Order: sequence, then structure tokens, then C-alpha cells
Amino acid sequence: MRFYRAEKYQAYCEELFIRYKGEIQKLLPDARIEHIGSSSIPAAVSKGDLDIFVGVKADMLDDAVKLLTTLGFQEKIDTLRTSALCMLESTSGDDVAFQIVVNGSAFECFLVFRDELRENISLVQQYNELKISCEGWSQEEYRRKKLDFIEHVLALASQSTHEGI
Repeated sequence: MRFYRAEKYQAYCEELFIRYKGEIQKLLPDARIEHIGSSSIPAAVSKGDLDIFVGVKADMLDDAVKLLTTLGFQEKIDTLRTSALCMLESTSGDDVAFQIVVNGSAFECFLVFRDELRENISLVQQYNELKISCEGWSQEEYRRKKLDFIEHVLALASQSTHEGI
């Protein structure tokens, strides 16, 4: 596994996001489309991939999946699939994934995580250090370590939300 500094990949990912957002909007005009993942977080290191959040109504999830496959995507097999989440990966060679999420579901955590890191450079630095420490690891080992960090950040976000009430 190899990681890149933000200046090496983020501008390209932003261009890809803008292109895909337009294509998604044509197919799903009512969807909420947001840039997520490391490429959406200033100064974050990354594998250089692009993740796109596509928020839809619960009764539209399966239709959205079918429509988005027409853009050259397929359902990602080795990942979580529920009635509120489906991940698609590109078959065209672009390192792009869609996270199709039911609006209001727990899977909006993709947005919470992104926003927490955008607001806290210290968390970005910790995330970068974690990723760099995983260079050369297997995808499974990396995902496990990354998940622990994500859960930590989401717990902090939940804690600060409850303190603000």
C-alpha cells in the first residue's frame, strides 16, 4: 500500500468529483452528492482514490444502484451491503467508489468523519501518521487500523454533539 501527499492527488480527485457529480445528477436529480474520503480533506494523505457519497431516499436505493452501474460501476463484493448502504466501484480504470447511502441513516457517518477532520488539523495529522505507518501492510490490516481511528473520531463527534445539547 502506498500513500500520496495532498498536493500530489487532490486537484485531480476534485476534477474527477466534479465530472462524476454532473453525471450522477443527470441520473439522480434528487440525490445529495458529496465529496468524501481523504481526497476531500485538506492536507490528508491518501492512496489517491476518490470516494463519492450519494444520498438517496430509502425507497430509491436499489434504483439508484442500478442507474449508477450504467456509469461503469459495479457493486463492491468484499464490503458491507445493507438496506441503507451499497458501495460501487469503477470498472473503467478510474480509482473511484460511490457510497450510496439512505438519507438519515447511520451511514451518514461518512460525512461526520469528513467534517470532523476538516475542522481539526490535529486529527488530520494523526490520520496521516496512521496511514504512513501502514505502508507495506495488507489491505485487511490497514482497514482494521483505519476503522479503529474512524470509530474514535465518530465517538468524539458524538460526545461533542451531546455536550452541546
